[in-house]
Amino acid sequence: MADADLDVVIRQLARQLHTGLMTRAKERRDRFNGLAAKAKGKETGERFKMMAKVVMEQATAAAKRLQMSADNVADSYARSMRLAASTPVAVKVEKKAKEKPEKKAKAKAKKAKAKKAK
Repeated sequence: MADADLDVVIRQLARQLHTGLMTRAKERRDRFNGLAAKAKGKETGERFKMMAKVVMEQATAAAKRLQMSADNVADSYARSMRLAASTPVAVKVEKKAKEKPEKKAKAKAKKAKAKKAK
């Protein structure tokens, strides 16, 4: 993974999260369906079935949002890297500006030494 682009890593992590989320949601759905089967009253069984259905709907919606967000982030990152790679780097020339202050500093140092010598 050291050589992998980060957009690929982002997508892989999103797939892992999506898989984990859906696995947990299915476990929870199965639990509610089991409770519905064991329920003594018709109303209670229907309520558990409804809860199982709602769990899957909410988990599916959350997984879609997660996947969409990860895709947007990965696409944005890839686009910014392509843009950065295609942009030429401007070289700045500041040697003259740096030399002048150094000369002034040296001249001041010489004057200070001359005053101390007197």
